[in-house]
Amino acid sequence: MLRVPGSLTSLAWLTLGAFAIGTEGFMIAGLLPTLARDLTVSLPAAGQLVTVFSLAYATAAPVMAVLTAGFERRRLLAVAMSGFTLANLLAALAPDYAGLMAARLLLALSAAIFMPAAGGYAAELGGPERHGRALAAVTGGLTVAIIAGVPLGVLLGDGFGWRATFLGVAAVAALSTIGILAWLPRQPPGATARLVERLALARRVDVLAVLVTTVLTVAGTFTVYTYLGPFVGDVAGLGARGLAAVLLVFGIASAVGTRLGGSAADHWGPRTTVLAGCGLVLVAYVALSIGAALGQAASLPVLLPAILLWGSASWGVVTAQQARLVALAPDLAAVSLSLNSSAIYLGSAAGAAMGALVISEGPVGRLGWVAAGISLAALLTVLGSGKGRVRHSSTPGPERPADG
Repeated sequence: MLRVPGSLTSLAWLTLGAFAIGTEGFMIAGLLPTLARDLTVSLPAAGQLVTVFSLAYATAAPVMAVLTAGFERRRLLAVAMSGFTLANLLAALAPDYAGLMAARLLLALSAAIFMPAAGGYAAELGGPERHGRALAAVTGGLTVAIIAGVPLGVLLGDGFGWRATFLGVAAVAALSTIGILAWLPRQPPGATARLVERLALARRVDVLAVLVTTVLTVAGTFTVYTYLGPFVGDVAGLGARGLAAVLLVFGIASAVGTRLGGSAADHWGPRTTVLAGCGLVLVAYVALSIGAALGQAASLPVLLPAILLWGSASWGVVTAQQARLVALAPDLAAVSLSLNSSAIYLGSAAGAAMGALVISEGPVGRLGWVAAGISLAALLTVLGSGKGRVRHSSTPGPERPADG
């Protein structure tokens, strides 16, 4: 039977849900100093709120995709976003550090269910001829969160306390839940790869090399980003409003880098784009480190261009990495991209943990040098992986080299 694609207008409620998830996930970096003071824990301990969230998401996403494969899609999305709403309320009311940590675990689990399901729902609703636009409608929520939601969250937290930010995200998530239930059409469950199939793809040497690069690239980013608040505070003397402006700059650069990374991958090939991006990220971290050594009066003219370069290049690498995976296994793109999502969150967990270790042993200004070392390792993994070989179909046959 011919399938008629549905209207993409209803996907706005999934965009709103992705915006809530992105805002909550990224705004923590700007709230860490306030959280640490209010909960009477050290800054490294507060940073573990990022580590635990990211690690839980990375491990839960592939498992929950398999366990929830038989659920009707609209109901699953509504349940996941309801859980995310509840978890934000629990975070806002958390009496102590342990309570907030438990709420972040529930937030990670809910987000790990929602985001892959939202992408799959959007692709199915749009049909083959509108896959790109449908998926962009969902991921656009994350982009807007990075650009606008995170700085607004920092300003809200500065004006009304960190608990107010979780209440604000809960309100957005609740609105998304209502919209999903009221306006999204029902959608039957679709086919999904079994966990054993996902693990089999991850064991392929060429795919594993790309995933390792993703982990290292994101780890470098979150080594600095998790503690960007204390970094710009100590190095440049910026307060909450200054930090919000820096996060806005980083968010805009990230959005631009995402687009540029995709265009460059199409034009020059994904592997070449990743090599160039890793090199630029390395330069940005070195510049951040040099800026940190100049003192507050002279640091900003160096830090701001470095942050622009860092945001655009690092997110450009993430986009090109997705293209590398699709080129290596076109018939298994959905599986490889889900593995890449787990790699992204595994990298953010590792980076947040590394950053906590660095600032517990020395000044926050050293974060840039550590991130530079991680970025150099990522660059070396790309150089060592070679050009790889593209598999064009699941049927046996010759393979040809490609810039994957």
